[in-house]
Amino acid sequence: MEKNKNATLDMAELQQDRVEIAAGGTVSALERWLAQKLAELGGASAVDLVLWNGDEIKQREGKPVARVIIRDRGALFKLLVDPGLHFGDLYSVGRVEIEGDLVQFLEVAYRAVTDMSRRPLLKRVQALTQQRPRRNTLHGSRSNIHHHYDIGNDFYQLWLDREMQYTCAYFPDPAMTLEQAQLAKLEHVCRKLRLTRGERVVEAGCGWGGLARYMARQYGVRVRSYNISHEQIVYARAKAKAEGLDKLVEYVEDDYRNINGSYDAFVSVGMLEHVGPENYRELGEVVHRSLNPRGRGLIHSIGRNSPGLMNAWIEKRIFPGACPPSLMQMMDIFEPRGFSVLDVENLREHYVLTLRHWLARYESHAEHIERTFDETFVRAWRLYLAGSIAAFTTSSLQLFQVAFARPNVRDLPWNRAYLYR
Repeated sequence: MEKNKNATLDMAELQQDRVEIAAGGTVSALERWLAQKLAELGGASAVDLVLWNGDEIKQREGKPVARVIIRDRGALFKLLVDPGLHFGDLYSVGRVEIEGDLVQFLEVAYRAVTDMSRRPLLKRVQALTQQRPRRNTLHGSRSNIHHHYDIGNDFYQLWLDREMQYTCAYFPDPAMTLEQAQLAKLEHVCRKLRLTRGERVVEAGCGWGGLARYMARQYGVRVRSYNISHEQIVYARAKAKAEGLDKLVEYVEDDYRNINGSYDAFVSVGMLEHVGPENYRELGEVVHRSLNPRGRGLIHSIGRNSPGLMNAWIEKRIFPGACPPSLMQMMDIFEPRGFSVLDVENLREHYVLTLRHWLARYESHAEHIERTFDETFVRAWRLYLAGSIAAFTTSSLQLFQVAFARPNVRDLPWNRAYLYR
């Protein structure tokens, strides 16, 4: 890969955060007191802090989960003001270092943040200060998707599976390879949709097109897939043609709001996080006008136990406009048009395993990625993947698959045996 000039991160802005670290700078009594408070907020006795002059703040005897090294006083003050936003940038440019397992440190930090957020005063402060995600208008969505997905197919090919599935895999057996588990996910989705040969399927947000090709190849259905990532669409069309599936699969470079036609099934895997709860009723209208009288569908999405916002740094640097919904929020898609929810499955633990595979593959290519982008990019994406693991292991995030149908659909399975035969 050539040096990427249009990386996910705003490098010019991030590079301004680099400072010359003055070795052995003094630490005032106030700064040490503030660092002590930060250590307590960040996980009490599980985390030690090391300040820029080498002073160490230990919470207890014994080995901590991690040691957080703060390279300058400006980094300390930023962490005190808004750790959720500033920690990511400070880690990315090396002003904060973590000694120890990054995932375990983040798990400790997330649990501490969750405990603190339950305090009434802090909840009110957070509601007033937390930034809202960028709007997912027709123009805004295209910009948001370009920010994350159009940074180079070669980059994603380094650490995704062969089908380029950038969504939660399904591990009937935890010992499966990532390739096996992603194919199992595609099959799991198809079985929930109960596809039959000759049907027409519309897909909202197709990624690199693997699900559409699988549905056409394995189930003989005709698929029209919508996506606003140009690089993904180009890749998907080339793959469909190479596999002889271009007569069954059509990839449309357009927004889901412009879906037209009548279909037997609607499917969306990994797009809802980018829609925004304020647009769920509009998405429901799209589903309503797209499905024929006996239509059914499935939506697969990262979610939350209760309404909330994405981590501020991830929304700013990695996934602009992202907002994982709660199940209650998802109902705004189905209830206004009377859809019947047939099945809800939470695959949270499957996403933990998926992310561990991704992170391991990413790390195996870190040197190559640094040559293509730079060290800041490598550290930022390492933090994003590790932080995602921690968010699922601490139950901050969930993974919902919701199957639904028109209310008059009566030929429903009596049990879930059809999913596992």
